[in-house]
Amino acid sequence: MKFLTLVAALLGGVGTTLASSVIPNTDPLIFFHGRWDTAPETWWSGSGFKLNVANLTSLTINLGPNTTLPSVALGVSIAYQPFFSFDAVPGANVIPLPAPATLNSNEANGTTVVRINAEMYFSSQMNLESIVLNEGAHLVPYVPSAIAFEFIGDSFSTETVVAQPGAALTDIFSYGNVHGMSFQFFQTEDTSYFNDPFHNYTTPWNFSRDVPERTHVVVHIGANDAAQGVTQDDFVQTYLDFLATIRVLYPTQPFFIFTPWGWPNPEGPNSYYYPGAYPTVVEGRQALGDNNLFIVDTTGWVTYADVYPDSLHPSVEGHMKIAGLFQAWLENWGLEPLEAWSN
Repeated sequence: MKFLTLVAALLGGVGTTLASSVIPNTDPLIFFHGRWDTAPETWWSGSGFKLNVANLTSLTINLGPNTTLPSVALGVSIAYQPFFSFDAVPGANVIPLPAPATLNSNEANGTTVVRINAEMYFSSQMNLESIVLNEGAHLVPYVPSAIAFEFIGDSFSTETVVAQPGAALTDIFSYGNVHGMSFQFFQTEDTSYFNDPFHNYTTPWNFSRDVPERTHVVVHIGANDAAQGVTQDDFVQTYLDFLATIRVLYPTQPFFIFTPWGWPNPEGPNSYYYPGAYPTVVEGRQALGDNNLFIVDTTGWVTYADVYPDSLHPSVEGHMKIAGLFQAWLENWGLEPLEAWSN
């Protein structure tokens, strides 16, 4: 395999039809998303990569020793079909592909888009070493979406990047997280770094690596601050300081501030935390001249029928309901959905 990679380099360009089918992790046509360290190794749920492949009939990913043991749960989507779960291990992992009729389905250029993400919010390290394609297959550029959301939060948002279950916004220890999001958001690593035998340190994240540039920012956080006894005044001040910091990173992007949908009860109304705090935060930013942030009132979005009774977190169907309601909110706000995939 190393010999083939060397041959590919001598031929003048890994990722072309003249090159080897072994694609090193340094190939510029691998589109990395989320947060990767220099290994490269994923951190935060949802981090992964995308490929745009011509003539694809087989796909193997080779993972290195920093991969979570005994396996890392990956979400895999081929040709924009629904994601399926795949447990990958250090070494070679053959990715199952759909029927040939489904592959190379992009009518514009006859390519197949492959999306692979680390699924979990812990034990989610995918240490990519190389990718092996069938003979005759080659990578072409992947074009990212023109709309790119950044979601920042806790377990309610952790299906996306830069969200950590149990984490508070305040920089305190909370449910196994050694830092709050007001610190950890600015790091490459998620809070599980603390117990990682290969990597128990943090590295500041280089936000210029966020490609594509974020177009919208959603913040949904506060439940764990309340659970840890952070006062409402302290929470509001921490939130204001956090928004001031990320506004420097995202100077023109609209911020969407989710209010809590509360903790559903089998009988009676939901219970809420920090009543009135979120409008206070938005009004505080607006008083400073920042009018590009908006309250998303999620009251009534989640009922007891939408959550897992043992944890009161939204079920799969509950998250689909929330996504649908937020999509409707965004369209009413003025965001037009894209007509088609970018590739």
